This record gives sequence, C-alpha cells and structure tokens, in this order.
Amino acid sequence: MTDRQIRIEPLTAAAFAPFGQVIETEGAYHYPINAGMTERYHDLARVELAGTDARPLISIFRGKPYTLPLSLTLVERHPLGSQAFYPLGATPWLVIVAPEEGGTPGRPLAFAPAPGQGVNIAINTWHGVLTPLDHHADFLVIDRGGPGNNLEEHRFAEPWLVVR
Repeated sequence: MTDRQIRIEPLTAAAFAPFGQVIETEGAYHYPINAGMTERYHDLARVELAGTDARPLISIFRGKPYTLPLSLTLVERHPLGSQAFYPLGATPWLVIVAPEEGGTPGRPLAFAPAPGQGVNIAINTWHGVLTPLDHHADFLVIDRGGPGNNLEEHRFAEPWLVVR
C-alpha cells in the first residue's frame, strides 16, 4: 500500500462518530405505533440547519456507478447544513470523509456501509461525493435548502487511491 492509498473499512457508529451518525435500525431505540402494526425507529440522526431561512429538503439522488480502485480528487463540505444519505436498494456504496486540518481536508477515510446502513454527515464535514459501486443507485437524501452558500469544494493537488 502506498502513502496515497486509502483502504476501505466497514462502517461502524464508533468509527464514523467524528463525522456524523450512522443511520440504521440495529440497536436503535424503537417502539410500536399504528396499533402495533408499525415499529418506529426513532431519532436516528441529527439534522443540522444553519443560516437565514433554512429549511430541510427531502430528495432522491440517483447516482452513477464508480469502480474500484477509485481515484479520489474532490471532496466537499456544507457549512450550513448536515446531509443524510440512505440507500433505497442493495447496491454497495462508499462513504468517504476527511478530518478538518487547518481549513482543508486531511487524510480521507473510506467506509463501506452494510446493507441497511445510511449516514448523516455533520455540518461542515469534508466528504466525498455520492459513490455507489458497480450499479446505478437511488438514495433518500435529507439536507438544507434556503439562501446562502452551502457548498465548498476542495480538489486535492495529488489524488488519493481508494482500494479494497
């Protein structure tokens, strides 16, 4: 492995905690509703909205597939809101995040969510773009709408290589 390679690791709540929350039913607080016919998995992520006239948006993103190894050249962050991604199918995908280091992203990390896992990326957290693997995939996305610049992009001078 070279110094610019990033190994994909399994997504866990503990490993992802510095960047946001893992959205999953496993181990989550839940209770019955609708006369016992529905189980509500409650308050799975913290939606963060900042700025004037902010409002939550619910969208579906349809992502084109990537293949591995992946040359990572771009990350982005949203200074005015969190961004949640939950897959609407079983296509494998990656979550790529990077710690903040003096206003720019540090060494990225790549996570492979298990089936049934999504993520809520915390406000102002560097992250890769939507990255389904091998097939097109749909995701339910909850993020911020409203005025203000809620996107900052960073291009790496030298790409990182994401590998299994």
